[in-house]
Amino acid sequence: MNIHDDFTHLDGSGRARMVDVTPKEPTHRRAIARGRITMTTETALAVARGAISKGDVLSVARVAGIQAAKRTSDLIPLCHPLLIGAVNVNFEIGDEEIDVEASVETVGRTGVEMEALTACSVAALTVYDMCKSLDKSMTIGEIALWEKTGGKSGAYHRDADET
Repeated sequence: MNIHDDFTHLDGSGRARMVDVTPKEPTHRRAIARGRITMTTETALAVARGAISKGDVLSVARVAGIQAAKRTSDLIPLCHPLLIGAVNVNFEIGDEEIDVEASVETVGRTGVEMEALTACSVAALTVYDMCKSLDKSMTIGEIALWEKTGGKSGAYHRDADET
């Protein structure tokens, strides 16, 4: 047995490769990722009021997240290009944070976890970009997969205490 046989993204010689998903049957797959941008109270209020000089922060961040989900295979080298059926990016504004949730769905041979995580990450980065003139101290974090359905490995649901 070759030492590389246990690694799905390495061939027998240890070189990176895409996993062959062609033998798999297509199934409905869904993933949800969440993250958070922490900021000053003033910045959160300005976003909520639509008072950021660059424009409508959450609308731009939503479109950026959707675009990112569709381009994930261009960013993550061994991800398969997928025909995505749906992407939703939503936000919840708190006193000193904006929570981001991205959900992605497809019918395919491989999951959409990376697409959901990428959508969430890029949406959060876009919020930062739109607000950085007001608040350079913002932090982006807590990006995690919260739910995954479909495929051979079955469903996954993150418990709230896993954060």
